[in-house]
Amino acid sequence: MDLIDLKDIKLLVDSFYSKVRKDDLLKDIFQNVIKDQWPVHLEKMYRFWQTILLEEHTYFGSPFPPHAKLPVSRDHFDRWILLFETTVRENFSGENADKAVLQGQRMVEVFHAKIEYMKTNPNTLL
Repeated sequence: MDLIDLKDIKLLVDSFYSKVRKDDLLKDIFQNVIKDQWPVHLEKMYRFWQTILLEEHTYFGSPFPPHAKLPVSRDHFDRWILLFETTVRENFSGENADKAVLQGQRMVEVFHAKIEYMKTNPNTLL
């Protein structure tokens, strides 16, 4: 079954962040930023993936700035994409599932490169 509607997006996002919140490498990073605002964060992620995968434009904003100063390394990104791809493949198959994995891989590469650049160029504006 492919990702075809908001119900599927919510299953993907909720399942993925359930894994993140239990993961020894990632949970503290997310919890330190999100704190008790998980419902707000999840709503934003629903809209983000709904926009990307279903082309229903419900997300407005720039996804990178909230991540710019996170204390993360390549290991964190590798774990993130492993959990994300696993979650997609456990629950979905098809064109949008493949698109989700590809988009996740792209985000990992772009976010990692930008964060590393910002570490060596701290006066860079977002």
